[in-house]
Amino acid sequence: MDDEGVMRRLFRRLLPFLFAAMFFNYLDRINIAFAALHMNAALGLGPAVFGLGGSIFFAGYMVLQVPSNLLLHRLGARVWLGTLLIAWGAIAAATAFVRGAHGFYLLRFALGLAEAGYLPGVAVYVARWFPESHRARAVARYIIAGQVAAVVGGPVSAALMEGLDGVAGCAGWQAMLIAEGVPVILLGLAFWAFLPERPETAPWLTAAEKARLLALLREGEAETDGEAGAGSTPWRGAPAPRRGAPAPWRDLRVGWLALLFGSALVGVYGLLLWLPQILRAMGVERDLVIGGLSALPPLIGVGGSLLVGASSDRHGERRRHLALVYLLAALGFAGSALAPPVGAYLLICLASFGLNAGNALFWSLATRLGRGRAQAVAIALVNTLAQFGGLIGPAMIGWVREASGGFAAALALIAAFLAAAALLAWFFPEHRPERGGPARAPSAPEVLPRR
Repeated sequence: MDDEGVMRRLFRRLLPFLFAAMFFNYLDRINIAFAALHMNAALGLGPAVFGLGGSIFFAGYMVLQVPSNLLLHRLGARVWLGTLLIAWGAIAAATAFVRGAHGFYLLRFALGLAEAGYLPGVAVYVARWFPESHRARAVARYIIAGQVAAVVGGPVSAALMEGLDGVAGCAGWQAMLIAEGVPVILLGLAFWAFLPERPETAPWLTAAEKARLLALLREGEAETDGEAGAGSTPWRGAPAPRRGAPAPWRDLRVGWLALLFGSALVGVYGLLLWLPQILRAMGVERDLVIGGLSALPPLIGVGGSLLVGASSDRHGERRRHLALVYLLAALGFAGSALAPPVGAYLLICLASFGLNAGNALFWSLATRLGRGRAQAVAIALVNTLAQFGGLIGPAMIGWVREASGGFAAALALIAAFLAAAALLAWFFPEHRPERGGPARAPSAPEVLPRR
């Protein structure tokens, strides 16, 4: 049996769905950054109000993380992920019709609710299909859709705002939000129709390929430190959980990963939501030029995700890779706070390389938090707690920007959070402590199985 052939088939059949949904997940989250170039003036929103609206998204995002993953575990990925897509597409389009700060706050909160379960839900879904030895590459190939959305989202959003201005009586920013929200509803319907739930139900795998894939999944999970909690019901073909395993919220690694990722998210969403206005503050006036310049940092981030993800799989190591890329991002943001405009822009590109390369590594590390229902809860809990970074980051940057009259102090603040994320990644305890004893050390050098 050609294991690599089976993996190639999974990549070809599943990842286009996950990539497309991740693309719109980020596009509908960050296109407000480009709409703000005109929306803020039209609605009378100042920097602090806009930043608070960006943060309110994450209040909604935090509320449904764990409940959403529990519903995914009960209803299945095909039904639940498709439902989330349809809901957030409708809300994203409806944002075009806000009339003031309160409506802006309400719809950003609702969008956060709708998008809450997608990223942790897909992490669970990928763990059900891809063995540990291929998981970082699988995650990297859909997680980069967020950076791709930022790459093409700027030029496309700017072009839509200019090209559709006045169509059907809508301002350009309104038409852009509608045009980028409606396709998500169609994609949600495609999830309902075509996304296979688990390996046993995939019509494009032979019986021998299904058996081999399940064997690879069992072998990979047996070599990791996680296990499902007591009473969980793993998907068919998964290893049985060990009775009496600690609940996810009692696992030190859950809180550690949440603090780590939350610190990184201050930089992630600081860059995504404020980059167009940072570029305008550098002296760039035209929307299309801002859109073009905003594409380069996430484009470099795409390369970082692929290169660092492949290196992590090749060396069988996650933690130190993650620490080094976050340190690189911290240095880039710190330098950009002190440099003149051209140098600051280039250093932001460097920061984007490190920042975005960390995303795939983080989610690959997080999939080790158990199996079955315990894994679903643990991943959702990590992502819920980590959203403090999104909750405080955009509002904090808006307040610092308004108080200081510039972005230098805000960029330095982002650098401090990224430095903290690097330290937390370097010292992350990869193996869960046994009850009544210290953390279990690996008995062999830290490598992943190579197939």
